[in-house]
Amino acid sequence: MIRNTAIATATEMKNNFGRYLAMVQEGSEIIVTKNGKEVGRLIPREKAVSYLMDSLAGILKGDTDLDKVREKRLGKKYGFNG
Repeated sequence: MIRNTAIATATEMKNNFGRYLAMVQEGSEIIVTKNGKEVGRLIPREKAVSYLMDSLAGILKGDTDLDKVREKRLGKKYGFNG
């Protein structure tokens, strides 16, 4: 579980990477910003696996036709009826 979250600019991250890496090893999440906008996150490995599992839940249940799911998602993304 993530204990806390820190926000770092890209410059701070570049100049203090070891410090932020240690924070992630201790369970923290680091939000990286550039020009005031979030551009990424550095998260513990366990949390990344959890995100992946959550995103796959529902796709892999039952006898889902993955080709139909893909067509539907592409249709929404590119504006056609898949």
